[in-house]
Amino acid sequence: MNIRFLLPCLFLFLLTQNGNAQDDKAKDYRNFPIVVTLQFQAFAMPFKDLKSNFKNFGIGIGTEVSHNSYHNWVQKFDITWFRNKAMESGLLFSTQVAWRPYLISNSFAEIKAGIGYHIAFRPTESFIQKEGTWRTVQKQGKGMLAIPVGVSLGYHNYQSETFVSPFVGYQVMFLKNYNKSIPVVPMTFVQMGARIHPVYPDLTQN
Repeated sequence: MNIRFLLPCLFLFLLTQNGNAQDDKAKDYRNFPIVVTLQFQAFAMPFKDLKSNFKNFGIGIGTEVSHNSYHNWVQKFDITWFRNKAMESGLLFSTQVAWRPYLISNSFAEIKAGIGYHIAFRPTESFIQKEGTWRTVQKQGKGMLAIPVGVSLGYHNYQSETFVSPFVGYQVMFLKNYNKSIPVVPMTFVQMGARIHPVYPDLTQN
């Protein structure tokens, strides 16, 4: 049989199955879930030296709001803190638009991008030269524009009381005006977390 005929048929079949899965999952989605993550951070080029991420630990908390009835387009809001002893710790406030297509069974993928504000804290006391003398700047923070982009894979775990979606992801963040010699710096995160949708009881039932 002609493979050029089979491939479009297979694509249409998967698309139909995907639509059915979206209909099933849409009814369990709740806006403003609790999203908690473990963040493993590194100052590195994307997909380079991944083991360095696990030297630096952080946590994140956030929520999201759906843009459509299928809940596969969402607006995410996150606050992330991480500690990096060698270079600098940081606090990130970000919002991202995420596309979340459903895959086989209860699994899903996610592609996201957005904008944020990153506050960097120096790991040790620093000095600057001013009026011919070196003066301390303590460990004061520096704010920078951040552009995060990322991908994730997850799974919907349905239960009677709580709808939970565990996931793993990889995110790259570009920081603007890091210093005068390097205007843009990349930062990477390996992410592990869960999205928790409370399922409220139906008070209309006796």
